[in-house]
Amino acid sequence: MTILCIETSTSVCSAAICKDGEPINQCICREGSNHARLLPRYIEELLSFAREHDLSIEAVALSEGPGSYTGLRIGTSTAKGLCYGLDIPLIPVPTLEILCESARQQGAKGHLCPLIDARRMEVYTTDTEGKARAVVVENEASLYDGGEDVYYFGDGATKCQKVLTQPNWHYIPDIVPQAQYMGVLAEQAITGDQQVSGQQLAYYEPYYLKEFIAAQSHVKGLV
Repeated sequence: MTILCIETSTSVCSAAICKDGEPINQCICREGSNHARLLPRYIEELLSFAREHDLSIEAVALSEGPGSYTGLRIGTSTAKGLCYGLDIPLIPVPTLEILCESARQQGAKGHLCPLIDARRMEVYTTDTEGKARAVVVENEASLYDGGEDVYYFGDGATKCQKVLTQPNWHYIPDIVPQAQYMGVLAEQAITGDQQVSGQQLAYYEPYYLKEFIAAQSHVKGLV
C-alpha cells in the first residue's frame, strides 16, 4: 500500500509517504511547535510528490497518542479531513510504538523504554506488555524492574537522567517519533483490521491517555 503518514505528537512535526512499509519521502521540522502552519504545507508537498510519481494514496496513518494535546488535535483533524476528502481509511498507530521504531531504525537494541514528556517528572511510557501508561519517574523500578540493559529515549528522557543512574540504564539522545518510520507499523495495523473508515471517522478521537482539560484562553475578548 501507499500510505500518507502524519506524526504531530511532540514538538517535532513530520509527514511522509510510505510504500509497502518503506519510506520514500518525508518532510520534518524539529524546531518547535509550528504544526498548524507546517503540516498543511507538508501535506501539499507530499501529495504533489505522489501525483508526480503516479502514486495513489490508499490510506492515512496517524500517530494517535499519547503526547501533546495540541499536536494530537492538529494531526487528527488534518488526517480526518484527508480521509473524508479522498474516501480512504484512517490507520491509528500508537505513538510510543512509533518512538520505539524510530529508535530501532537508528540502531537501538536491547530493552527499549520510550519516554514522552507529560510535564514535571511524569512521562508516557509502556508497561511490560507494551500498553501505554503515565508514570511519575522516581527511579528505575518505577519504569522497569528487569535486570538486562535498558535503553531509554524520547523528549521525556532528558529530565529523567538524574534519577535513572543504574549502570544498565542507557540514555539515547535525539530520538523522536518520525512519520517515515510509521509505514511498517501501519501495514501491521491494517493486517490486524485496526483501520477507521466511513461513519467511524466522525467519532474518532486521539488517545490522550490522561483526560484533556481545556484551559481558559489568555487572549483578550475570548472565553
